[in-house]
Amino acid sequence: MTRTVVLFEGASDRLAFEAASRRLDVGLDALDLVDLDGITNLRAVLRDLLAQADDVRVLGLYDAAEGAYVRRVLSDLGVLDSAADPEHAGFFGCERDLEDEAIAAAGPELVVETLDARGELARFRVFQGQPAQRERAVEDQLHRFAGTAAGRKARFAADVIDAIPLDRMPRPLVALLDAALAG
Repeated sequence: MTRTVVLFEGASDRLAFEAASRRLDVGLDALDLVDLDGITNLRAVLRDLLAQADDVRVLGLYDAAEGAYVRRVLSDLGVLDSAADPEHAGFFGCERDLEDEAIAAAGPELVVETLDARGELARFRVFQGQPAQRERAVEDQLHRFAGTAAGRKARFAADVIDAIPLDRMPRPLVALLDAALAG
């Protein structure tokens, strides 16, 4: 039986993946979910996983800025032809990052409602009033706000995924979930 391992840059992406699976009512019991603690650990973790057994299938999620690195690692380890799209190997890229994908899919109004439900709306309003934020689009403000306090980023995307209508789930997250469950 093939073991499926799903790699995430960090806990925030894994939590969002788990939230999407709950929302879509699909179980993850057959999957091993692994936080890389940073994309720079991809090479070592993937090399170790591939060396452990022939019956392991490894998938992952990454940020667009890391696309060239992910492609190079997959190519160097023989998982993917260097010219191919990482999606062919089950690695799905977010346009900017998963938080940005979640904000775009939900729309700023729903994200603000999510912040309100978490008791963080007043903090967000203060943040919006800061000189560096005043001229930025609300989507950019929300993205930046997600990473401004310890622990907020870890739950931000998952909280938004919990509120998003099912037909608006972020494409890379759904594609990864579909790929993981197809095996």
